[in-house]
Amino acid sequence: MSVLCDWEIKARCQKSQMIQPFDPSMVNPASIDVRLGSYLMVESIYSPELVRINISDKTEDDPFMLQPGEFCLAETLEIMNIPDDISCEFKLKSSRAREGFQHALAAWIDPGFNSSRLTLELKNLRLHHALALHPGKRIGQVIFHEMSNVPLRSYRETGHYNNHLTVMPSVA
Repeated sequence: MSVLCDWEIKARCQKSQMIQPFDPSMVNPASIDVRLGSYLMVESIYSPELVRINISDKTEDDPFMLQPGEFCLAETLEIMNIPDDISCEFKLKSSRAREGFQHALAAWIDPGFNSSRLTLELKNLRLHHALALHPGKRIGQVIFHEMSNVPLRSYRETGHYNNHLTVMPSVA
């Protein structure tokens, strides 16, 4: 398994729409940045279920504030269409980690994950200060691994989270 480099990521994204929308300025030497989308799921004191909220009206100057210790599910702005010969990993941007964000370890993207936004598990590790979230914020990066071969059954056939265009809670 090898990691795709910048020019390979660009070529794949331009040819197969692996990431939509594709912005060449988001490509790094061995990854592509992804941005925060418009919906979060947050905890409510009234229910054990996470509540979906729309933050599309939030901006860098007027962000949604994730409180100290608070957890949320978030979505990427980008839609993934991962081919069967590629697997991926999501990693939090180091700048976000240095601010106090943490991403849970559910970061693997199987071959065949398609027509879906990634759901991210974010937590504010800070003790005293809230952290800002708004659509378009560079939140993480995706690293692409070329598979040694295509799997017998891709996530296109077996996956629970394909064809989801918004943040999703657990279905299991």
